[in-house]
Amino acid sequence: MDTKELLKKVRKIEIKTKRLSNHIFSGEYHSSFKGRGMTFSEVRQYQYGDDIRNIDWNVTARYNEAHVKVFEEERELTMVLMVDISGSEGFGSKSQFKKDIVTEIAATMAFSATQNNDKIGLILFSDNVELYIPPKKGRSHVLRIIRELIEFEPKSQKTDVAQALKFLSGTQKKKAIVFMISDFMSEDYEQTLKIASKKHDLTGVRVYDIREEKIPNLGMVTMLDAETGKTQLVDTGSKTVRMNYEKHYQERVNYFKDTFRKSGAGIVNTRVDENYVTKLLGYFKSR
Repeated sequence: MDTKELLKKVRKIEIKTKRLSNHIFSGEYHSSFKGRGMTFSEVRQYQYGDDIRNIDWNVTARYNEAHVKVFEEERELTMVLMVDISGSEGFGSKSQFKKDIVTEIAATMAFSATQNNDKIGLILFSDNVELYIPPKKGRSHVLRIIRELIEFEPKSQKTDVAQALKFLSGTQKKKAIVFMISDFMSEDYEQTLKIASKKHDLTGVRVYDIREEKIPNLGMVTMLDAETGKTQLVDTGSKTVRMNYEKHYQERVNYFKDTFRKSGAGIVNTRVDENYVTKLLGYFKSR
């Protein structure tokens, strides 16, 4: 993609997603996440009605008088966007690819955070972390994130959610609002998710295409696995083949839902042909 075409695409996404974040998301984002982080402010003398759990026993012993720690709401939060760029994100059967919707959702969330003067970081992952942009503020930083979402070419086509979560836990020491955007066609990430969600406010946004759920009866068809690059002749006329595919797909989806719920993380499911704005707003309001 040449520079002129890239800038045109970035601008188009900026106009659409900035409008959404300005008029719709910023208020909902603010009310959903502000106040969840508290920082230590000062120590003062105990007053009637103070929470005894906030007593600073070291200071109390030093002055022989009860003192409490005072906390205040964090004014500045950090958002980390974790975006799956594996081969399966290139799937699309209607007017858009999953990758297009993933980019729009990520950009909308980034501009929503910018409206609240928060920092935004980006992790692009396949079966490894392919790119990490540390959290920073500002429009130019968000535009860089959008550029990478559009043009970054992954070295691997496979997916490993666990590796991405390990990287998050290792690099993001302070609590962050984390949106992991993927189709979650991965497994064995329960333990790493549990660790990450204890520390961070984590939400899994599953983006999928309706045509992925079932294989239509088309007879003998050569199919390509986007993540391994292998082709295989598949008898889609076989009811057993179709049922096995559907079962395997549903197992992955159920694993995602069950694992995220057990760890206390949030869940958003949106199809490429659905209005992701409605889905995200509904999620924010239910928090």
